[in-house]
Amino acid sequence: MRTHAERLVARDGYFSPESMLRRIGNSPVTPFLGGGAAVLLQVAHPLVAVGVVEHSGYDRDLWRRLVRTLRALYLIAFGDKAEAERAGATVRALHARVHGTTAEPLGPFPPGTRYSASDPDLMLWVHATLVHCSLASYERFVEPLEQDEREQYVREMNTVAQLLGTPAHVLPRSYRELESYFDALLASGTITVTPPAREVASVILASPLPAPLRLLAPAHRLATARILPERLRREYGLRWNGLGELALPLAGRVVRYGSIPVLTVAARLRPPEDALAA
Repeated sequence: MRTHAERLVARDGYFSPESMLRRIGNSPVTPFLGGGAAVLLQVAHPLVAVGVVEHSGYDRDLWRRLVRTLRALYLIAFGDKAEAERAGATVRALHARVHGTTAEPLGPFPPGTRYSASDPDLMLWVHATLVHCSLASYERFVEPLEQDEREQYVREMNTVAQLLGTPAHVLPRSYRELESYFDALLASGTITVTPPAREVASVILASPLPAPLRLLAPAHRLATARILPERLRREYGLRWNGLGELALPLAGRVVRYGSIPVLTVAARLRPPEDALAA
């Protein structure tokens, strides 16, 4: 088992030390301040929401399940190719079990609508939200990016999506194409907060963070509300005002700089053999 510091300079994976994926993914800001908004955006698609509610057990084991997801993304970004492929295969196997039929009207979808976590359209929406929120959190709380850096990140995230099972032909070929798709789906009426989405949101926003992260809870909640589009923020019942706008930069700096000493030490520790097991 390699340390994180060793992984950062390794070149035996799908991504190099110079990749945008590693640069953005190596900041704790990206998952911690962008992750909540990404999940709420994902479940704002009614068919994604019902799949999560019916199959994930999110209400019993939220943080352990989120850690498993982050572990898979970590191995794809920082692991060797064998590790990345095993992580992708594990996620694909989990997705294969998630399918069913809606029992009630959900947004524009009538009862009896079939859904599947392996549906390319749903996988594309989940992928787009992850890219959108990762870039939004990094650029707001770490540093702005050049257009060519955003383009590179989109291309690299397409590789991640394919390892997770998303067909290449549905993936956006550029940052502009991704944002156009994202905005169009938001405006289409498909993306709307339904009762299953509110169930997921209530768990994410109300569940106490693991003990080491509780001091960072205000930053997590502020960033989640700010990154969400205004309409979805209202539909989720999240308040946003000038006070939040003033507090958010400070909260973001707490996460960014407050985590540096811990992460510096952690990067040099060798994890237990089973720490990154699927």
